[in-house]
Amino acid sequence: MQQKYDVIVVGAGIAGITAAIYLKRYGYDVLVIERNYPGGQLNKIGTIENYPGLKEVKGPDFAFSLYEQAKALEIPFLFTNVEKISIESPKKIETTNDIFFTDFIILATGRNPRKLGLEMEEELIGKGISYCATCDGSFFKDKVVGVVGGGNSAIGEAIYLASLAKKVYVIHRKHEFRASRHLIEKVNQLSNVEIYYDSIVTSLKQENEKLSAIVIKQNDTEKEITMDGLFVYIGMEPSCIEINVPSFYTEDGYISVDKNMETNIDGIYACGDAILKEVYQLTTSVGEGTLAATSIHAKKLEQEKSV
Repeated sequence: MQQKYDVIVVGAGIAGITAAIYLKRYGYDVLVIERNYPGGQLNKIGTIENYPGLKEVKGPDFAFSLYEQAKALEIPFLFTNVEKISIESPKKIETTNDIFFTDFIILATGRNPRKLGLEMEEELIGKGISYCATCDGSFFKDKVVGVVGGGNSAIGEAIYLASLAKKVYVIHRKHEFRASRHLIEKVNQLSNVEIYYDSIVTSLKQENEKLSAIVIKQNDTEKEITMDGLFVYIGMEPSCIEINVPSFYTEDGYISVDKNMETNIDGIYACGDAILKEVYQLTTSVGEGTLAATSIHAKKLEQEKSV
């Protein structure tokens, strides 16, 4: 694999792949680096019903379609970790095994699920604790599971799990869900879903090195609920990469960009869920990926004119 590219996109979620497609069609030599799998969080969404032009699509299917489209354009993908970015010219990206150079970087690193922060949570991941119902739901067919959260992701996945599990408990810390009315109406119609409002998970219990129960606190009352699996959807945290510039990230780990998706470092752009913004949706990420790519193209044209 060559070591120098016109543009390197870090992250192969919907924002990163969109940017890469536009850049390739502009004629640039672009590399996409992804640490997990193409599509990012799309792979963890059961069903998408609010993307224009697609009445209903499975998240993993949508992710694969994006990847196929990029590969049809002969965009190279490298699946590895980016360890560090240096901003000297040309910019340098250090991965686990290689070093790459580029004039422009687009950071589309997305976000990761926030954890409960409870004792035994880490050791029970894959042994009853999960952050992806689409990935792990099939392991809990005809079993008892719980979902923590009250947003679209939590309620959407509770609906999905209800089609597999014998019983689904939904635990939400507030008195009402933040999810869309459409999803709330759906979940309320399911006979095997039981909802605990004003509740938090206070501890986890295990048996034979697997999750066996959770303890919830509802107002001042504690209750133990026996279950086989717990799916956590309590928000997201941005994924950060070491970069040799002080204060590049906000206090919460997000990236600030201007209207052109450019950061405070010349030649480094960002898009998707990694940036600080008001709305985190697939549609906004697509637009940001487009803007990042077109902004780089405009800057390249300006540079060529000034030569």
